[in-house]
Amino acid sequence: MPARRRRAGKNGRRVTASDLEGPAPGEPPGRGRPDDRSDGFDDPSGLPPDGLTEDDLPDGVTYSSWFGSEHGPTPRPEWVITDHNALDVERGVVKTGKEADVHLVERWLPGTDAVTLLAAKRYRSNEHRQFHRDAGYLEGRRVRRSREMRAMQRRTEFGREVIAGQWARAEFGALSRLWSIGFAGGRALVPYPVQLDGTEILMEFMGTPDGVAAPRLAALRPDVALLADLWEQMLDALGTLALAGYAHGDLSAYNLLVHEERLVLIDLPQVVDVVGNPQGPAFLARDVQNVATWFVGHGLPEHLADVGEITARLLGDAGLR
Repeated sequence: MPARRRRAGKNGRRVTASDLEGPAPGEPPGRGRPDDRSDGFDDPSGLPPDGLTEDDLPDGVTYSSWFGSEHGPTPRPEWVITDHNALDVERGVVKTGKEADVHLVERWLPGTDAVTLLAAKRYRSNEHRQFHRDAGYLEGRRVRRSREMRAMQRRTEFGREVIAGQWARAEFGALSRLWSIGFAGGRALVPYPVQLDGTEILMEFMGTPDGVAAPRLAALRPDVALLADLWEQMLDALGTLALAGYAHGDLSAYNLLVHEERLVLIDLPQVVDVVGNPQGPAFLARDVQNVATWFVGHGLPEHLADVGEITARLLGDAGLR
C-alpha cells in the first residue's frame, strides 16, 4: 500500500505535532468548542515530529472533509472553515431518526482560534434505513438514467442507495435555496448548509457553544407573547417555502427548532415540489394543519390559524391559484 500524502495547506504548510501542543484554541465570537476534550491533542508525545498523516491522527479525528465535497451557497458565513489543515472531531450524537442520525462535529484549525460546531446529518446504511414514506415524496423527481429509475421503483438495494442520495441532495438543495432567500431577506430560516458529501450533510449547528442543541418547538411551553411571535415567524416561513415552490412535506412541532427565540426549519429531505408533484397541494395543506393544530393547542386564538385561508394563500404564492 503506498504511503499517504501529508495534507498541505493553501500555502503548502503541513500540520505538525507542534500545532497540536499547548492549550486549546480560543473561542471566536458566536462559536466555541465543548470544554471536555478527549481527542488526545493535549498530549502529542505519540505524534510524529515532522508532520501528520491521516493514520497518525488520534481516534475520532480526521482531516476536514471540505475538499471533494459540494459546498454551500455564497456568500459563506465567516465561521465556515475551508483550510486544508482543518481537523474534524466527533463530539457525539445529537439525535437519531428512522432514516438518518445527526452527529455533533467540531471543525478546527490547529494553531489558530478558528473553530466551529457542525451538525452532521448521516443517512444510515442500507440495511438499517427505513424509507417507508418515500413514494409520494419522490413523485416529480427524476434521475437521468433509466436503470436508476427502475431500481428506485423496484426498491432494490441499489435503488435504495439511489433514493438515499436523492434524499440528501434534495435536502441540501432546499437548505441552500432557502438559506439564500432568507439571507437576502435578512433572516435565515434554516441552518446554513456547509457541504454535501455523498449521503452526509454538514450544516450549521443550532445550539450553544458547548454543544447543547436548541430545543424543538414541541418541547416548549411559550408564553402568550412568544407564542404570537413564533406564529408570525411560522407564517413567514411557510410563505417563503411556497414562494420558492416548496412544501416542507412533513412539517410539525418536532422538526422546528427555537434558537434564541428564532424559529428554524430542519429535516427537509422530503421537501416537496408543490407544482411538479401531483400531491404537492395536499402535502402543503397537511403542513399547515399540523402546525396550526399545535399553536392553537398551546393558546393561539383559532381565528388567527384558519387552515383553509392560510393554505389558499400559500397555494397562490406557489402559483397554483
